[in-house]
Amino acid sequence: MSAQPVWPELPVASWQPTRDTLTLWLQVIGKIRIARTPLLNHWWNAPLYVTSRGLTTSPMPGDAGRSFSIDLDLLDHHLDITTTRGEHRRLTLEPRTVKDFYTELNGLLGELGLGTEIWPVPVELPEAIPFDQDTTHGAYDAEAVTAFWRTLVEVQRVFEVFRARFVGKASQVHLFWGALDLATTRFSGNEAPPHPGGMPNCGPHVMHEAYSHEVSSAGYWPGAEGEGIFYSYAYPEPDGYRGRPAGPAGARFDTGLGEFVLPYTDVRTARDPDAVLLDFLQRTYEAAAVTARWDRGALERPAVATSRT
Repeated sequence: MSAQPVWPELPVASWQPTRDTLTLWLQVIGKIRIARTPLLNHWWNAPLYVTSRGLTTSPMPGDAGRSFSIDLDLLDHHLDITTTRGEHRRLTLEPRTVKDFYTELNGLLGELGLGTEIWPVPVELPEAIPFDQDTTHGAYDAEAVTAFWRTLVEVQRVFEVFRARFVGKASQVHLFWGALDLATTRFSGNEAPPHPGGMPNCGPHVMHEAYSHEVSSAGYWPGAEGEGIFYSYAYPEPDGYRGRPAGPAGARFDTGLGEFVLPYTDVRTARDPDAVLLDFLQRTYEAAAVTARWDRGALERPAVATSRT
């Protein structure tokens, strides 16, 4: 077996059709998770999670005495539905249209008595073809998907180190399937003004729930040019925020996005990728915490040692 790079090279242009198909498949799965779980603050019941082989919904309520999960194996490329009663159904991940994926997944859930009604329209994307009508998106490059998952594994590892520095309210590191970004968010504890919205095909109630409180959020998004970007933003944006230093030489504030950004390529090719990414995360968080006057003494942990208990 040939050695795999720790931080894979994955130009967006080389896998964009696959990326777009995968995003839509994950939206179907994510909407099932929303339909099956109680609303948690900031839509924390919606994301997917990175596993040692791919992605998972984690267990979701089925019926009395039975729960189930949907897991994607992105090494061997199949989707598994498993229940707490030992039932199992499998769907091969291969080139297939969103319509076919949606229909087959619903069929497998129906066989298990777990049919789940969702709103079958994509969110956060400018082109919103209903899942049951989408014969446009159907590409699946297995090697590219595996490389993307390996990227998520490395990003999550570093994000967890960053997250451990904060003792205030913070999200898990999770994959939001609307735009396919792996993110983690810190909260100051202060309420925020209603978010103005503006996300394509996404109702205002979604943004109001997501941004009900003041945040500093960071993530990785494979949606820009090159190999994608790391990003960091604050809501609401404090005065003086975008003028603060962003850390590594390649980092900058993107006025179009309204976020600090750092090219993934800059991290991947660095002598010490972890240090470069952590510098970006820390400096851009400090930009929010300083300009918004967060109570940093109460919210931060200076250093974290690995538990030996």
